[in-house]
Amino acid sequence: MRLPRSQFFWQLLVVGILVWLGYVLASNIEANLAKSNIVLSFDFLSGQAGFDISESLLPVSSTSSYGSVILAGVLNTLTLAFCCIIGATVIGVLMGILRTSGHYLGERVAGFYIEITRNLPKLLILLALYLAMVTALPVVRESWSFFGLVQISNRAVYFPVIEQGIGLYWVIAMLVIWPAALLILGRVAHRIQERTGIRYPVVWPVSIFILAMIAVPATTGLIEYPLSWPVLRGFDFAGGGRISVQFLVLVLALSIYHGGQVAELVRGAIQSVPIGQFEAARASGLSFAQMTRLVILPQAVRAAVPSMGNQYLNITKNTSIALAVGYSDLVSVMTTSINQTFRPIELMTVSMGVYLGICLIVSWLVNIYNARVQMVRA
Repeated sequence: MRLPRSQFFWQLLVVGILVWLGYVLASNIEANLAKSNIVLSFDFLSGQAGFDISESLLPVSSTSSYGSVILAGVLNTLTLAFCCIIGATVIGVLMGILRTSGHYLGERVAGFYIEITRNLPKLLILLALYLAMVTALPVVRESWSFFGLVQISNRAVYFPVIEQGIGLYWVIAMLVIWPAALLILGRVAHRIQERTGIRYPVVWPVSIFILAMIAVPATTGLIEYPLSWPVLRGFDFAGGGRISVQFLVLVLALSIYHGGQVAELVRGAIQSVPIGQFEAARASGLSFAQMTRLVILPQAVRAAVPSMGNQYLNITKNTSIALAVGYSDLVSVMTTSINQTFRPIELMTVSMGVYLGICLIVSWLVNIYNARVQMVRA
């Protein structure tokens, strides 16, 4: 769209003022740092960090560089944000549906949950859950064992994992193919339904096929899946996989806290659906579950998506409270790095840039989905 000449002038003027203010701010900071013999530089990122982080998806240690340790913190933040978004969405949608279900007990249970979570600070919920789990769960040597497969202690949850090799790569490939197949076949099924009115199932046939592609090679001996089991050695388990109590508490706390806010968004979106749609669905003989899944939610999603995007951004930013329970997210790694290098401006710039990038990507994905489901005005 071409802008009018007057609008172009004023927008160009605003951009010029912002650039000038940024230049003045940067020059002022540089001059003040020069008086203290401090020069802005990011060369320290290649230096040895000298500290360990509690858990990471990357193999980092105290001998790794600051850049590697910061990257591990970024991955931890992304993993935490992804799990919290999934948890808050599931809890929020269920509570939102229950709040508008018309069921006497269900509405009051959902209302009680929403009021509790909306009026308590998230940090208080986090610390209360952390204290409860640390005191209620046993120490490592007395950990709870579930059929010898899973061990639970007040330090972490331990479980067997597939060792690195062809079997692991095959499983990862199948897990990548699964959502792609759901997306492609879902579109095909949708087009067939629009053309013929016949609705073909997609989720369970694709899921069974993926499970078969993983299980059949193992039973026929084509691909082996050697497992690494957690074994108690000294003061902790060795081998296998582990999920720390800090991570579990963070996912629970943020999912519960934001689940209450998502529930209110879902309730508002459902109540925005015209009452005639409910009456028509009931008159068609649909059950409550069918009416919710096929009639109400598809329309409510259109109204809820923009607000849900804001909630997802809040969840991503609120992962920074992980520092309170000692989880090694980006903020925790940055704080330790600042204490060791005394490079607050560079590290805070990196931290803000990472959070800005993550939030822009989340916002971009939500906007794409919103553009796909929103109603087009004639």
